[in-house]
Amino acid sequence: MKINKKIITSLIALLVSSICMAQVMKATDLEKYAKQKYGDKWLDAAMNLAGSLTLDKNESLTYQQVIEAPGKTKAQLYVALNYWVTATFKDKSAITLNDKEAGCIIVSSTIKNIAEHMGTLNKYSVSITPVIRLDIKDGKTRVTYTVQTYDVLADISGGWITPVESDKKTYGDSKRKGDDKTNANLYDEQWEIARHYPFVEKDPQKRTCSKALVMTHAYSNAIIDKVEEAIKHGIVGNEDDDW
Repeated sequence: MKINKKIITSLIALLVSSICMAQVMKATDLEKYAKQKYGDKWLDAAMNLAGSLTLDKNESLTYQQVIEAPGKTKAQLYVALNYWVTATFKDKSAITLNDKEAGCIIVSSTIKNIAEHMGTLNKYSVSITPVIRLDIKDGKTRVTYTVQTYDVLADISGGWITPVESDKKTYGDSKRKGDDKTNANLYDEQWEIARHYPFVEKDPQKRTCSKALVMTHAYSNAIIDKVEEAIKHGIVGNEDDDW
């Protein structure tokens, strides 16, 4: 039987894509990406970004970009982006709206542990859950990326100075499952971005929020880049009519 090399290549590419795109970017890869773009001094990077960032009317950090796709219909763009979304976000509950007729896809997916910091009393692990909205029309797609809060797992036994005996410290078990409330030293908080550095100068969580802001910003860039790539070149590079 003759083997069609093009089909084999396509299948391999699809498999690799499915593995690599389980998440747009893992926290460790995101940190490398952020350091390459903004440096590894988080306070300085956050301060430099502050001048170009604005909060929306809901005091959320929002990025928006229109990606032009000349010659592509709304239906074609919807298929490409629906493919990207379903291949990227494996947790189907992350897709909160998928309306072909309206030309709108909304995704809300968590990226865990984008920043960790040991303070005087507590240790913090920060995650974010951006809302990603794709509005699709003939020839263009608008990407809106919004984050309002940092989701923080605080460990009251993880700081430099703590009343908890040293041999009982848990040091911020950031891998705790969402429903696991068995460790009394761990508790959940939500920090509104608008109430923290660099939007508020005097912030006791300044160092934690500096890295969290830079990582949040870097993730917005990664999302927009991936959407543009999916629109212009597809996920595996062979989504055309020549088959």
